[in-house]
Amino acid sequence: MKINDDYILIVDDSQTNNVLLEAVLAEEDYPTQTAMSATEAWNLIYKQQPALILLDLLMPKISGFHLLERLKSKEIYGKIPVIIVSALNDPDTIRVLKEMGADDFFTKPLNIQGLLKRVAQLYPRQETV
Repeated sequence: MKINDDYILIVDDSQTNNVLLEAVLAEEDYPTQTAMSATEAWNLIYKQQPALILLDLLMPKISGFHLLERLKSKEIYGKIPVIIVSALNDPDTIRVLKEMGADDFFTKPLNIQGLLKRVAQLYPRQETV
């Protein structure tokens, strides 16, 4: 039985992508919350810090780039692992994102098994004894 109530925050302006990621993570018993914008994500992060963030880059108003930059600039949030999930896949973008503090990058359409493996490495599950 899990004693860790931390959650994975999924940030994507596509409801379809949010539902897909939520379902995939639920199959593995990961608690999730979703946000359709960077502003909504920031409000959730402020209320309860997530254990991990899955972040899309191309969103209206405030992009995932800006949210990542803001997170990593704040000491209290800077250590939250962030996996980028985006259709952008050029090497320069990926390099810049890693320099900004992203922990990993997955291109859409997603390699679900690869993503789940990386989530398992970054998500701090705790089991009762």
